[in-house]
Amino acid sequence: MKFTIIGSKGFIGSNLVDYFKKNEIEYSEIDINDKRIFSEKLGHVIYAIGMTSDFRNNTFNTIKSHVCILNELLNTVKFDSFLYLSSARIYYGQKNTQEENSININSIDPDKLYNISKIMGESICFSSNKDNVRVVRLSNVIGKDFSSNNFIFSLIKDAIKKNEINLNTSLESEKDYINIKDVVKILPEISINGKEKLYNIASGKNIKTEKIVEIINNKLGNQVKINHTTKKIIFPCISIQKIMDEFRFESTSVLDMLPNLINEFNTFIRKK
Repeated sequence: MKFTIIGSKGFIGSNLVDYFKKNEIEYSEIDINDKRIFSEKLGHVIYAIGMTSDFRNNTFNTIKSHVCILNELLNTVKFDSFLYLSSARIYYGQKNTQEENSININSIDPDKLYNISKIMGESICFSSNKDNVRVVRLSNVIGKDFSSNNFIFSLIKDAIKKNEINLNTSLESEKDYINIKDVVKILPEISINGKEKLYNIASGKNIKTEKIVEIINNKLGNQVKINHTTKKIIFPCISIQKIMDEFRFESTSVLDMLPNLINEFNTFIRKK
């Protein structure tokens, strides 16, 4: 049994590599420009290529990675299973987050490009009519990723570097976050044993921005200035009933890991 990680240099891909090494699971990393990708049998493919916070400034590569490369590989490479990593971000503005429910998106809004590209990728997977092709919708994945511009790391960076946190939303805003360790553990299980075509991977519980800021500020000695607006953004709670029932999934606390992330980033900054 072998896994192939496509996108192994990214945050999730590199953490999958570490997980496979630690647990002595056979895997390979292969670049999409390597011609061997079209001749070798890849085993259980985990497609982790994607854009995140940079999608607004890089629309071409967003579409390319979420749609075009995916479409080519699904129709040409040899695999035992194929798992496409989509995003739970597509649930913003939706009333129901169960996987089978329809998603409504306004294409006029340029901020919806990311969601549309992910849904297009999902549609390509489902229209392949292959039972061994699956999709997961990932929540906001948190872990040691110092190059990231995701929300939590941007707060930590500003608090440490500027002694100030500036929010364009209110402290009452909230969304779901999940520990990278939970993600890399369940992805291989879904790849091999998943009975469904589509799964949400999330904690199933929203966290308020206020709580995150409080932990950061307390860790740094309550010296951080907090600026915020009154704009409240609340994501719907993400249903994780499928992975709970099928894999007995339980998420670990992202809030508990924040103090260590702050310490590690502080050490990283001092070494630069």
